[in-house]
Amino acid sequence: MREPAEPEETDLDLELKIRIHSQVLDLLPPDLLSSDDEARIRIELERILNSILNREMISLSRGEREKLFDEIMAEILGLGPIEEFMKDPEVTEIMVNGPHKIYVERGGRIYPTGKKFKDEEHLMRIIHRIIAPLNRRLDETSPMVDARLPDGSRVNAVIPPISLIGPVLTIHKFYKERFTMDELIELGTLDRRMADFLAACVVARLDVMISGGTSTGKTTFLNVLSSFIPEGERLITIEDAAELKLHQEHVITLEARPAGSSGRGEVSIRDLVRNALRMRPDRIIIGEVRGGETLDLLQAMNTGHEGSMSTCHANSPLDMISRLETMALMSGIDLPERAIREQIASALDVVVQMGRFPDGSRKVIRITEVQGIQADRVILQDIFLFRRKGLDRNGRVIGEFTYTGAKPSFLEQLREFGFDPAKLGIL
Repeated sequence: MREPAEPEETDLDLELKIRIHSQVLDLLPPDLLSSDDEARIRIELERILNSILNREMISLSRGEREKLFDEIMAEILGLGPIEEFMKDPEVTEIMVNGPHKIYVERGGRIYPTGKKFKDEEHLMRIIHRIIAPLNRRLDETSPMVDARLPDGSRVNAVIPPISLIGPVLTIHKFYKERFTMDELIELGTLDRRMADFLAACVVARLDVMISGGTSTGKTTFLNVLSSFIPEGERLITIEDAAELKLHQEHVITLEARPAGSSGRGEVSIRDLVRNALRMRPDRIIIGEVRGGETLDLLQAMNTGHEGSMSTCHANSPLDMISRLETMALMSGIDLPERAIREQIASALDVVVQMGRFPDGSRKVIRITEVQGIQADRVILQDIFLFRRKGLDRNGRVIGEFTYTGAKPSFLEQLREFGFDPAKLGIL
């Protein structure tokens, strides 16, 4: 059932807030505005706010007064109308489409909030407040920015002339608490047999690629799978914006860097992958492959870095193979398509396909083996599937996870690492 949208903020509410906010700023001591003493700011703000409301004879209930106080505090110290959503643990994504439309994602679904900024200048002020500590530039000559906030959340901003609707801000919130495999099973993302099988694949150093569309939970699932890597291995993670949180002791975290305002200083994912190969890694884990680094990862998987993992934006395992071919060609190395397919077929062992459903749920819809190459085609074999049966009365997806009966070609490798395929339910 769709949640009702939050009541829209009226122009009267907004004008009142702007007028009072302006008066508060005029009356607050300048040294207090630049202070980190939040307690002192709150005390002084409460005194000034009460004085203004009494002087102008504005009658507000206790709840309305507290709400106004919190909103003005958010303007002074926080992120204005989106501050409450940054603090809301149920909100996973914040989307601002110009100054007057703010959406949030809760439980996998997107809802309008009814909140808005005063105008584009107000929105730009908040965007610059977000990115200023990150030392990132955003102006007409550099109208896009993608960065990681100190808490691990990812922020993306696009402004005119690239955006035709005004400034657009997207914040993907990061949670310090990692999901566990048991929690994903409880959420219905996959079942126990699939989880045990994938955990065995990770321990047995099989190379895994997680495939899926936008917001299907690829990074979350990569984080969970990485938790099964045994201690004692040297792991290197490589990402555009660091999101992975591995618990193992011996982890090196590398993060790409865009070019500075001078156009120099860029460090790409591919640069980091090439450098990581000189750092004696046991496994390399890339947040997402998007370009020429794909070929470097495939070669690493084929040359002693078994058990490496990454994610790829694709809608099926077959689509993922095609995407990997295309991205490998972006490396600039002149290789025939047949040679690239051979690299893919020999490097990858398992594809985990993620899916997102209309009810907001995310599931592993396929676990597929990459068997090899035949007649210039990469051969795939489904091992587990999610079979959708329909919707229940509340609009939730119902279905079942099934084992196809296929026997993976890497059964012997699982046995070498102490796993009994019969106990894993794949015999």
